[in-house]
Amino acid sequence: MNGGALVRPENPSSLMSGPSRERLMRVATIAAMVSAAILVVAKASVYFDNKSVAVLSSLADSALDLVASGVTFLAVRYALTPADEDHRFGHGKAEPLSGLGQAAFVAGSAVLIMVEAIARFHSPVPVQDGTSGIAVMAVATVVTLALVMFQRYVIKKTGSVAISADSLHYTGDLLMNLGVIAALFLSARPGLAWVDPMFGVGISSFMLINAMRIAFQAVGSLMDKELPDADRENIIAIARQHPEVIHVHELRTRSSGLQKFIQMHLVVGQHLTLVKAHAISDDVERAVASAFPGADIIIHQDPEGIVEFHQPVGAALP
Repeated sequence: MNGGALVRPENPSSLMSGPSRERLMRVATIAAMVSAAILVVAKASVYFDNKSVAVLSSLADSALDLVASGVTFLAVRYALTPADEDHRFGHGKAEPLSGLGQAAFVAGSAVLIMVEAIARFHSPVPVQDGTSGIAVMAVATVVTLALVMFQRYVIKKTGSVAISADSLHYTGDLLMNLGVIAALFLSARPGLAWVDPMFGVGISSFMLINAMRIAFQAVGSLMDKELPDADRENIIAIARQHPEVIHVHELRTRSSGLQKFIQMHLVVGQHLTLVKAHAISDDVERAVASAFPGADIIIHQDPEGIVEFHQPVGAALP
């Protein structure tokens, strides 16, 4: 579950490239599946002993994490497939598609848990053997923390959207596990049986909110949302550093999984030869590529003082 925004690499130039990046991404997806499987088994054994709805919600969340991590594993493998004749822009859209699927899984689980928790308010079920539950949840917290730390490292080195979405699940699980521990501790006390379903409602609400957040982020990528403003400003600043670039306009950016696409128009002196204008574009392209490794960059040259109209897709662009 999500404990905040997607983790993004602090500096795009620090990203790995090639086989090292792909290998690290695959290891991260396998680590997530193994961790989720261990937690499902542990939490299931506790739930069948104490019947806590808080543990049930955490169990359901871990089960969905396992499914979601499996989807991420497949999505990452497909997204890393090189471009082919039918997919000349690559297969990167598989990553946000997996994020959208994860959001659907999480939302459905949250609704079922909330229904069960509300029913428990009317027919309370005493929590039994809270001590063993607390012990298992403490172990789950340690396992999840180790996984999240590794995922954050992978995200900073690869910029993977799918692993970022997967990490949201486990980051939120840290808070969820602490909430379950508190629920087990308090609901075992006389007169506090209502605490367990209360935590169940709270956790399911948390899951719903973050399912929506994951969905919005995935849809943004699928709809070719522009790169963050800071990245766009950086691209423009890099291009304008060239002494013969007069102006930069019609900058368009998008991302597809790991792949970034950058298009822009450079205004240069109108009396420059085509060879010289092309050389300027190559200089700018290399500079932008050094800041955004692996980006697909297309640059069009416009001569200064000559007004051209380029029909954009949709509304006019600045």
